[in-house]
Amino acid sequence: MPFGRLNRLANGLGALIMAIGFMATAAYGQMSRGDRYSGAPWATRSPVLAQHGMVASEQPLASEAAVEILKKGGSAVDAAIAANAMIGLMQPVLNGIGGDLFAIVYDPKTHTLYGYNSSGRSPKGRDLAKMTAEVEAAYKRAGLPPKPHIPPVGSLPITVPGTVDGWFALHQKFGRLPMPDDLAPAIHYATVGFPVTQLIATYWKGNMAAFEKSKLIEELDNARHTYLIPDGHGGHTPGEGEVFRNPDLAHTLTMIAQGGRDVFYNGEIAHTIDAYFKRVGGGLRYEDFAAHRGEWVEPLSVNYRGYDVYELPPNGQGGAVLEMLQVLKGFDLKKIGPGSADALTAMIEAKRLAFEDLAKWYADPAFVHVPMKGLLSDAYADQRRKLIHLGHANPNIGPGDPKLHDGDTIYLTAADKDGMMVSLIQSNYRGMGSGLVPDHLGFMFQDRGELFSLDPQAANVYAAGKRPFHTIIPAFIMKDGKPFMSFGLMGGDMQPQGHVQIVTDIVDFGMNVQEAGDAARWRHVGNAEVTGEPSQGIGEVEMESGFDLAVKAELEKRGYKVVPGTGNFGGYQAIMRAPNGVYWGASEMRKDGEVVGY
Repeated sequence: MPFGRLNRLANGLGALIMAIGFMATAAYGQMSRGDRYSGAPWATRSPVLAQHGMVASEQPLASEAAVEILKKGGSAVDAAIAANAMIGLMQPVLNGIGGDLFAIVYDPKTHTLYGYNSSGRSPKGRDLAKMTAEVEAAYKRAGLPPKPHIPPVGSLPITVPGTVDGWFALHQKFGRLPMPDDLAPAIHYATVGFPVTQLIATYWKGNMAAFEKSKLIEELDNARHTYLIPDGHGGHTPGEGEVFRNPDLAHTLTMIAQGGRDVFYNGEIAHTIDAYFKRVGGGLRYEDFAAHRGEWVEPLSVNYRGYDVYELPPNGQGGAVLEMLQVLKGFDLKKIGPGSADALTAMIEAKRLAFEDLAKWYADPAFVHVPMKGLLSDAYADQRRKLIHLGHANPNIGPGDPKLHDGDTIYLTAADKDGMMVSLIQSNYRGMGSGLVPDHLGFMFQDRGELFSLDPQAANVYAAGKRPFHTIIPAFIMKDGKPFMSFGLMGGDMQPQGHVQIVTDIVDFGMNVQEAGDAARWRHVGNAEVTGEPSQGIGEVEMESGFDLAVKAELEKRGYKVVPGTGNFGGYQAIMRAPNGVYWGASEMRKDGEVVGY
């Protein structure tokens, strides 16, 4: 689903979450939160500090299990795999082994950053003409008006899931413990059960209800069997604190732990998936799984006021972060002031510029040339910066020509006693994913292929065996050649915007690692999209309540449509390494996560 439509869908869920939160708060009458006696008074807590190792994730049980892996002698990569497997079990509304994975790893032995892109490809047996015809037929069967857009659910948006490939590639290079040790915590909890957390219970209920209403999903019995708790009345999604088990996933993870990568892509699991897709009419085949290989990639970077900020290259959107920072280097944000109308105007306009380029140029580099050198050059930033006027929004922003100068995701981070740091992000894309669960395997397939365009002239146009545009991006910062911070902020098109807000909060405004995550956020929507939808003019700016009302009013005067925040501001985790080797950890206060160190 295009970012704009996804945002509107998310608005409804966000409004529900806000309403629930409001009712819970209102129940306490005129009493609100207490005071803090150190640090920023609006921050939720101080950073977590530890010397020997740390994990920051969206699930406390995952963070704790991953730290136990560190204590057993595992590397930061072992801990990250353990945490990712745990979260795939405990937060299936966001991620799992049916999705893709991207990671950046700092190796203290070689003093080098390594990037890995595990993202999977579209079926080799379905070309653009066949996909276009199948999209039209799917909408017709569902009794829906045809759309020039791959549906958000069902088999058509499914690409080969790359997560398991990513685990084993990272483990082969950086793991210290056997893979069965890394997957043991997730297998244990899948077998005996775990209590579902507050936010995830809300997402779970909303996702399954949406699946039940959809007419585009070929079958839903497997999803009901896997994700509903039997109650004699058709089953229900787990509520907050209710214990959930997934024995099918426990068995699948056990097969992976014992049989390795090949059991998923060449063995029993691949054959089960092949048979399932043939049964429901899906396009992926055993041959697509057997051919899958992720790749090691060199992270991209720009220097922002003495800090080297790293992102992964396309088919992801990390380059948009770097392009925004290149443009923002021309503004003295520290002098302008955090949360001011001028600072926000500079950042929003930089986002609009970068996202127009993203919509035009970003795609699988195996199929098209993506001019990243030009997009990130100083000369191109100077050219684009001239389009920003702090006094008003520019109504005529479109993509530039860098060739002139060309010559519902989870995020977690882990660090170990030797200084290895891992920035890892993993997702099923929108919500729980496609709605399709292969027979008795306990996980749902992603719907990442929805982000292909059906426009034959677009860089991101659908093609057989092609990787779709990806939203998920891990990040890393180096300072003077040493690791400074591993971080990420998940959430669709919020990710580049969120990364830039975190970087500027720390570098320009002097916040600590937790304060940067707690600070009020904004989110702009309305740019042209990689799926082919045109720009919606100046668009809308969602703003959390922490921004001054006068600032919001000033932005309205400058031409922006400012709307209240609906909870769609991403999920942040970070680990910072101080010069004395102490780790400083932060976790998203808007979610259920936790930092654990030792």
